Amino acid sequence: MGISINTNIAATRAGMYLSRNHEALQKSMDRLSSGRKITNASDDAGGLAVSMKLESATNRLRGASSNVSNAISFLQVQDGLLESAANIVSRMGELKGLSEDVLKSSSDQATYNSEFADLQGQLYQLSQTKFNGVSLFADRTGNAGGTGVAQIFGTNDGTIIFDQSNSTGANIFITEDGSSGSSVTINKSLLLSALTFTTTVAGGVTTTVATATAGWKATDADNNGGLSVPTTATDVTFANNTAGEELTLGAVDSITFTKALENLATLRATNGGQVSRLQYAQENLQSQTTNLQAAVGRIVDVDIATETAELAKQQILVQASASMVAQANTANNVALMLLQ
Repeated sequence: MGISINTNIAATRAGMYLSRNHEALQKSMDRLSSGRKITNASDDAGGLAVSMKLESATNRLRGASSNVSNAISFLQVQDGLLESAANIVSRMGELKGLSEDVLKSSSDQATYNSEFADLQGQLYQLSQTKFNGVSLFADRTGNAGGTGVAQIFGTNDGTIIFDQSNSTGANIFITEDGSSGSSVTINKSLLLSALTFTTTVAGGVTTTVATATAGWKATDADNNGGLSVPTTATDVTFANNTAGEELTLGAVDSITFTKALENLATLRATNGGQVSRLQYAQENLQSQTTNLQAAVGRIVDVDIATETAELAKQQILVQASASMVAQANTANNVALMLLQ
């Protein structure tokens, strides 16, 4: 190749390699500084598309996990209120026992009845509690304030069995697919139904109830705000705050307190089963989230050890390329010797 002054081929080629090596060095530095193997779509277009879909699924799983946590909190608050209701019913039973003392005067009896009525009001207030604006307990069919159906079936031995399949509930989605995926239904507990019985003609309380849909006001006839209260004297409830319709100690037998507690225990058992299922669902969501994050990491995360070695290599190549460019720029100085 001849000696040329206008075109320095060696310097041009060395400069080209210097540019390439500097670009590779910059990319290696970008990966190490960001911690990501894919810093531009051109690095791995297919991998980038897969990682974006997996990251989106991970975000949706986190949202579902948050919703499940809220549902668990809903049920825990509900269970706490059911426990309080059971304590109140136990106190009512204690008042019943105290009122049967023959040594108690009529004034004492009135005092017990007064406390009993106050506790009825407290039970009713518990049934009206809300969680973030959502009712924790379902009302019976026909009540203006709710749409839940309280199905109660009696057996020959007097056992009352609850079926909450028709009660008002909420679907909690437990997959990243949302409404198109799996869900767990949590029920608004049937507290009012558990505390309501039908009296006999003699004034006692029947402990076996065929249904729990009758005897409730469909309209606000007495201007009580659409509250769930019995319409006749044959329907009595432990949870009531309407004057003139309270259940008195003398109108209820001792076995009814036991039945009410059994009903509340059934509701708490249902609550506990739903909490257990949601906890397993949450564990599954957390496991899926962890595994998806690992999958994304395998696609986009940089291998520090490999990339560090690549960085050292590119640094050496850049220095060598720069040195060769300098050498190539001085190579044509031989032309001056020929011109002297």
